[in-house]
Amino acid sequence: QVQLVESGGGLVQAGGSLRLSCAASGIIFRLYTMGWYRQAPGKQRELVARISSVGSTNYADSVEGRFTISRDNAKKTVYLQMNSLKPDDTAVYYCGAGTSVDYWGQGIQVTVSS
Repeated sequence: QVQLVESGGGLVQAGGSLRLSCAASGIIFRLYTMGWYRQAPGKQRELVARISSVGSTNYADSVEGRFTISRDNAKKTVYLQMNSLKPDDTAVYYCGAGTSVDYWGQGIQVTVSS
């Protein structure tokens, strides 16, 4: 049974930081591209950042330079460090496993107040 469990979300003021974590089980984690996605109210889910099995990363233009994705294969965990947060970053953030996202986490709320 595959599980992706996100943690670390919450409420933060604009300019603040949060670190999201996604702990995986039931998959051979080191072989998977892992990604963070987000969905704001009334909008489509979008890619935020992705990290390949060999550590290559890519980011949405809107978060480039502010967010950093990383992974710890020993802990089967992927992280998203979010700095200089803006109200527009408010969304439910989802962890996804696989280039075409074979598995999703349940999502976690991030709210940035102005």
